[in-house]
Amino acid sequence: MPIRQIAKMGHPVLLKPAVAVDDPQHPDIARLAADMQDTLEWIGAAGIAGPQVYDRRRVVVYRISAERIAPGAGMEPVPWTVMINPVVTPIGEEKGMIWERCLSLPGLHGKVPRHTKIHISFQTLEGKEQEREAEDWHAMLLQHECDHLDGILYPMRMTDLSLLAFNAEPGNLAVDAEKNPGLDPALRAMVDAWPAREKWLAD
Repeated sequence: MPIRQIAKMGHPVLLKPAVAVDDPQHPDIARLAADMQDTLEWIGAAGIAGPQVYDRRRVVVYRISAERIAPGAGMEPVPWTVMINPVVTPIGEEKGMIWERCLSLPGLHGKVPRHTKIHISFQTLEGKEQEREAEDWHAMLLQHECDHLDGILYPMRMTDLSLLAFNAEPGNLAVDAEKNPGLDPALRAMVDAWPAREKWLAD
């Protein structure tokens, strides 16, 4: 399947609510989902939503590989999952701050308040109704992707824009990495590669 181009922040497709899929079993939806999976494989990311590939249908594709699970996090890998018309419902009021990146905002990361536990319902490519619960990083990922279906990018959820930074200068993230052994391994690798880390953390 073809690798899709990623829409970047500023393009109107990322700010418009996506439209519901009437027929999850339509071949066009299967082709879209396959393209989205191949695109994620090519980039090495965890999740993607329809608008990010210039398609305004409510489709999310994601997986959580073992490599993205921090030691001691207590999470299990999640196989490739296609969610059609997903609906997120928070479980409880508790929120936590979590670092996020986005394919549509290359080179940036930010700390975002997210519900720590959610319920999500969706349709499969076979038209079956499914639901599941997710916590912590898994819950963040699903909230992030479903936000794309409503025209929301993660900086629009941030309450402190001083925590929005370039990946090349992950200062606040590096401070968190010192305290948080459960940090996403991909983010930890980014911090470890920061040349100025020792100088700035010494103060």
